[in-house]
Amino acid sequence: MAIHPTAIIDPSAEIAGDAGIGAYTVIGPEVKIGSNTEIMHHVNIHKLTTIGSNCVIWPFASLGTDPQDLKFQGERSTLEIGDNVMIRECVTANRGTADGGLVTRIGNECLLMAYAHVAHDCHLGDGVIMSNAVNLAGHVTLQDRCSIGGMTAVHQFTRIGTRCFVGGMSGIANDLPPYCLCEGNRAKPHAINVIGLKRSGFSEESIKALKDAYRIIFRTRTPIKKAIEQVRQEVADTVEVQTLLKFIEESERGVAR
Repeated sequence: MAIHPTAIIDPSAEIAGDAGIGAYTVIGPEVKIGSNTEIMHHVNIHKLTTIGSNCVIWPFASLGTDPQDLKFQGERSTLEIGDNVMIRECVTANRGTADGGLVTRIGNECLLMAYAHVAHDCHLGDGVIMSNAVNLAGHVTLQDRCSIGGMTAVHQFTRIGTRCFVGGMSGIANDLPPYCLCEGNRAKPHAINVIGLKRSGFSEESIKALKDAYRIIFRTRTPIKKAIEQVRQEVADTVEVQTLLKFIEESERGVAR
């Protein structure tokens, strides 16, 4: 790959020798681009952004821009993007703020489809999929391998658990639990994501334990603390059940039920 002569690159940027930069792309100060990453034409990488190896950034993406936060006072903050990430057309991702640790982070092997937005201080785990026009407010956490359907809006400080699958056009105002199928405005869980878990190689034992835990927590009117105690007494103690219970117990916004 090569750097197109019309690209504008700040002298402080660090670009791997085998990376490619397309026509009319602008690379700002203190940007780092890893090996075998392709930045297509008309991309804006504003500043203080690190992009890993084997990534592809499609036209008109705008990355590493200042946070859309009135409290932001120009403090030094960053955007970190992992390896094997695909960012499609017109995606926007802002850097962090002082209130969120000064970093926005996108993990490895993520797919951000066209017009998706990652606001300041969001943390995306590995293997996250954001479909077209998904919008994350600030301080959102998407855990590993969750998938968000198109045109979904996510409230600030909300968490979405690992391998959660969210239907399109949802409005998310509370934490959504791991391993679940969720949708709606406001979004809530409807079932365990059985098909997704089977495709990912989860055992029948693990899936049954999750279904048993889900029934107690989300299909009864048992208060949440008592439901968690009941799960610990009656359901197989698998890693997945432990993950589900830990997510619920650590929730600050409350988990949708």
